[in-house]
Parts: sequence; C-alpha cells; structure tokens
Amino acid sequence: MAHSAISVQPAMMVTTSNAMLNQWSSGVCDCCEDMGVCCCGFWCPYCLMCRTSEEFGECLCLPLLEMCFGRIIPPVTLSMRSSMRERFHIKGSIQDDCCVVTFCTLCVWCQMARELKARRQSLVIINPAVNPVHQSVQVFNQPLQPINPAY
Repeated sequence: MAHSAISVQPAMMVTTSNAMLNQWSSGVCDCCEDMGVCCCGFWCPYCLMCRTSEEFGECLCLPLLEMCFGRIIPPVTLSMRSSMRERFHIKGSIQDDCCVVTFCTLCVWCQMARELKARRQSLVIINPAVNPVHQSVQVFNQPLQPINPAY
C-alpha cells in the first residue's frame, strides 16, 4: 500500500488595469498607440485580421470570408467586435458596433488587436501563501508488472 501527499494551492486572478472596467482599452482612432499593430494593419491588413481572430480563439481564416461576403457591412468584423465586447463586458451596443465597423473597418481590427494585447499583458496571477492541505491517498489494485495488452 503506497501513500502519497497532495498539496493544494488555490490561485486567484486579479486584473490590474483601470482601462478594463467596461470600456475599450483604446479608442478606434488610437492606431498610433501601438505602431506595430498600426503598421501591420496598414501594410498587411489580412495578416492582422487573421492573427487577431486566432488570438481571440476563432478560426485563423475567418476574416478571409469577408472578401466573399462582406459588402456594405463586414459581417465577420461586426461579429468579432460584438463578441469581444460581450466577452470582456465592454459597454456599447450592436448599433455602435455596426456604425464603427461600416466606416472604419481596418481601425476596428487594430483596436481589437490592441485590446487583446492589453488584456493579455495586464493579467496577474497571485498565489497567496496558504498552508498546504495534505491528504492521504491510498492506491489500490496497482499491478506490480505491466499488463499484457493482448490479455
């Protein structure tokens, strides 16, 4: 009979930025706040769109559908922006998203890329000092020799 000790350490996640309280970390027209994102959006917009889509957890090629289906209102950009707004609890409405996406599509993608970057950098994980909880675990029916898979 073997005994093992398991220690449990709870983790707490804390966000540290005031910009994350129900608003975008940067405005639609704040493209020059992050020149890397701005340049990528200007010189290779579909690279920025695909990378942002993948970082958000969507399919890498999703923004490429807009070349086929996006005419007046880009549907992929609108859905990504409204999904991001809902996921991060950012104030706004679908009407605001629709208006901004229709007139400033590339700026919206830059804003979403900056938002993901800001949220990724400002997450702090704190492990408070806690006395580890020790529990005895009894392991039963452990074979001493490997089991023959043909058995």
